[in-house]
Amino acid sequence: MSEETIFTTPEATESEKNMRLDKFLSAKLPDFSRSRLQKLILEGFVECEDVVIADNSHKVKIGDSYQIIIPPAEEAEPKPQNIALNIVYEDDDIVVVNKSAGMTVHPAAGAYDGTLVNALLFHCKDNLSGIGGVKRPGIVHRIDKDTSGLLVVAKNDTAHRFLSEQFAEHSIERTYIAVVYGVPNPLSGRIEAPIGRSKFDRKKMAIVEIGGKNAVTNYKTLKAFGKAVSVVQCNLETGRTHQIRVHLSSKGNALVGDKVYVKSKKSEILLPADLKNYVNNFPRQALHAKTLGFIHPRKKEFMQFDSQLPADMVELIEKLEKDI
Repeated sequence: MSEETIFTTPEATESEKNMRLDKFLSAKLPDFSRSRLQKLILEGFVECEDVVIADNSHKVKIGDSYQIIIPPAEEAEPKPQNIALNIVYEDDDIVVVNKSAGMTVHPAAGAYDGTLVNALLFHCKDNLSGIGGVKRPGIVHRIDKDTSGLLVVAKNDTAHRFLSEQFAEHSIERTYIAVVYGVPNPLSGRIEAPIGRSKFDRKKMAIVEIGGKNAVTNYKTLKAFGKAVSVVQCNLETGRTHQIRVHLSSKGNALVGDKVYVKSKKSEILLPADLKNYVNNFPRQALHAKTLGFIHPRKKEFMQFDSQLPADMVELIEKLEKDI
């Protein structure tokens, strides 16, 4: 959106009398979030008969018609950077990316550039119509910096809202592959335990009794290498921060390479010395977001994507298969 756009609402009816302005506009402009419309109202972009209405709680009167001025999308603060991306799928509404391990999804303290957002700003160029009025990709979910795999990103407000609703409803299909210490007992099952910030370490998440968010992980052991290491498939019903890492470590099956949730006893695993050293020094958590399924925001059709395990996890598993 390079120029401002003006929307004019139909006249308010008897049933809409005394409705809050932000609620009225939200009903008339379903492609815009209510928070976005509230911001436009407060910034003076809504008029009625040439009078600016800058009050979200303004009461609508019968016969009122409002003009909403949508200003051109602002440039995003993160700068576009020419960073190679593995694009699995792309159209006018979404981009599905197979993220490599080591890439942070969104700029934050300590990682202001080199992120997926920086790369997408360069890749998409002028094909972003603005999320919340800013030319930026709509991040609807994240995976950790050192986790590889699939993410879907929105290119416009409508797609962002539609995908966000699916994540909120936990209707998105997500399958992860993890390499963990030990063998889960039982071999498959369901972990349902609330996750919140650890009261002992604010950088960690933990299973908590009070104040946590409901979290559900379904898991299945695909292959066990003796009693030392296993390959586990996880299907998420919810998407909490560090969910798989916290849930599996709570069973005594922390992810190989996890610098946060692996305890020192990892060195006790029963493996040949060289292989044990290789496993214990794997450079990142061995976790890959393998499949992703959702309903497309415009086509309203279910789409599913699958990605191959990255080379480092393939090598890890091959070494275990060879030596055990």
